[in-house]
Amino acid sequence: MCGITGFWQDPGASSEELAAIARGMGHTLAHRGPDDAGVWVDAACGIALAHRRLSVVDLTPEGHQPMPSAAGRYVISFNGEIYNYRDVRSDLEAAHAAPTWRGHSDTEVLLAAIEHWGLAGALGHLTGMFAFALWDRGERQLHLVRDRIGEKPLYYGWANNVFAFGSELKALRALPHWQPAIDRAALALYTRFGCVPSPHSIYQGIRKLPPASLVTLSTQDVNARRCPEPQAYWSLHAAAERGTREPFAGDDAAATAQLDAVLRQAVSKQMVADVPLGAFLSGGVDSSTIVALMQAQSPRPVKTFSIGFHENAYNEAHFAAAVAKHLGTDHTELYVSAEQAMAVIPQLPVIYDEPFGDSSQIPTCLVSQLARRHVTVSLSGDGGDELFGGYNRYFWGRDIWRSTGWMPRSLRETLARGLAGVAPQSWDRLFTRCAPLLPRALRLPSPGDKLHKLARVLAVADPDALYAALVSHWTDVGLVRGAAGAPATNAAPPLGDVRARMMFLDTTGYLPDDILVKVDRASMAVSLESRVPFLDHSVAEFAWRLPLAMKMRNNQGKWLLRQVLYRYVPRQLIERGKMGFSIPLDSWLRGPLRDWTEALLDPAALQQQGCFDPEPIRNKWREHLSGTRNWQHHLWVILMFQAWHQQHLAPVRAARTGA
Repeated sequence: MCGITGFWQDPGASSEELAAIARGMGHTLAHRGPDDAGVWVDAACGIALAHRRLSVVDLTPEGHQPMPSAAGRYVISFNGEIYNYRDVRSDLEAAHAAPTWRGHSDTEVLLAAIEHWGLAGALGHLTGMFAFALWDRGERQLHLVRDRIGEKPLYYGWANNVFAFGSELKALRALPHWQPAIDRAALALYTRFGCVPSPHSIYQGIRKLPPASLVTLSTQDVNARRCPEPQAYWSLHAAAERGTREPFAGDDAAATAQLDAVLRQAVSKQMVADVPLGAFLSGGVDSSTIVALMQAQSPRPVKTFSIGFHENAYNEAHFAAAVAKHLGTDHTELYVSAEQAMAVIPQLPVIYDEPFGDSSQIPTCLVSQLARRHVTVSLSGDGGDELFGGYNRYFWGRDIWRSTGWMPRSLRETLARGLAGVAPQSWDRLFTRCAPLLPRALRLPSPGDKLHKLARVLAVADPDALYAALVSHWTDVGLVRGAAGAPATNAAPPLGDVRARMMFLDTTGYLPDDILVKVDRASMAVSLESRVPFLDHSVAEFAWRLPLAMKMRNNQGKWLLRQVLYRYVPRQLIERGKMGFSIPLDSWLRGPLRDWTEALLDPAALQQQGCFDPEPIRNKWREHLSGTRNWQHHLWVILMFQAWHQQHLAPVRAARTGA
């Protein structure tokens, strides 16, 4: 795993000047690659590439980057892993297309594959996670490429008169004289979803390269200061439609065996490393499945890592310990106090580098820190919920649409107004009084909050809008000042069942924009490589061939994945309610984090900053403090933006004004 960055500008600067700028940009990514640093420039073209290396495969100097191809046509700065590079290497040798190998890195194999098959042909041969910049010296073209699901990040765009790219925004901020400005439309998306979705970034003129795509710049593009649109080289959309048309035809036993084999192969490929390797283990279905398949293929105990909390409602460490004991892993757990967890918060604006409002970033940072003390690579179970139907919203969304989708929208809007017209605490009191008369299914915690959430989703136009409402935080019109309206987000292909559409939207949106960002930044902040076997594209393609009845059965998600897991771990160690990876944020905001929150949400400061209308924010903060509503997620989204702004933009503004 590594950090990549670079830029392309009009010729004129010397090689030394270009190298100095690129070196400074690369230095900001030292946490992503502490083992080696490199710069390559071509002053005649105005191009510079920089690289920071975390040595995982081929620890020798032969893996140094930026790396030229054997014939000298290409130069690459590569971040990620090609898991099947040994197979690709063998294919090249069988075709008599292999160069005289200098080492055994996957980067060298990738360059040889590009020289033999061309870039598009080589991408079709790859299994892995990656983001890379490839300079074609013959055609004078710069190619930026990102992996199929979006595990590795890549930002790019025009900063003044320089085209720049980097693994993180901090590399672009190192460009001389660039003064970034907030994209208000992207900020509106952030307040809604808690992350800035691809292809947007928080800065005007800077984009994220979407998953499974590449963008190619020519000299003409640079001269014209334009940025071509990305082109897809693989499509989850097509894979989902194909899987729906041609579903897996075997029975439950055959599907279980096939999924076991596909996952086992993906895990095996991702266990290849020349450094210590382990896995995150929460004790849930996803991480337990990955660890079980690792241990089944390892001659020695796999190193596993868990974080525990002293608050029982948020603690899964004892579940993880039971799974680890059964599998025989070398297990390490760390129980952290609220003070230890909150000590991470001041680091978050630097770690995430772009506003990011998913509070599970805190335990993710903690477990990454724990794992890095023992290993350099850690596998995770991310992606299982999206591919195999694990989120509760799939069931809730199906039930809502099945119950109300047939109604005229005007009627649903009337019902929504009626539900929202009664305060949540009044609903809570009514449910408490009626509890003895209610069926067990309706004896819900915080029923008022749930009914207000139901009111928010009742009046939607279609299943995609229902999904967007279920995953939204702030929907207040006018909250973000200067935003003409949030840009459109992803749409699902015609997959029929509302649950399948929601799974697709999660896999193309929530997964790469939230979950994978969370894990990448937290792990790379401590120079830990995180790998995600569920996101091998062969696993994703097989998952989309499975009928929904094999994913969701008896109102339980991940049914088939559970059948695979039960081959290795007893059912009783796994079967329990879904907890998620969370912290007691609601009480922290009212208690030890109250002063910090008050400072960031100060109405005068919000007014002066000019990004938000302070009134709705202060209203939610007052309701949260009083205990009448739990607005922890809404507030955390704003707090993380405020902390980020204070860290990255307030000093720039102060420097401009001389304050």
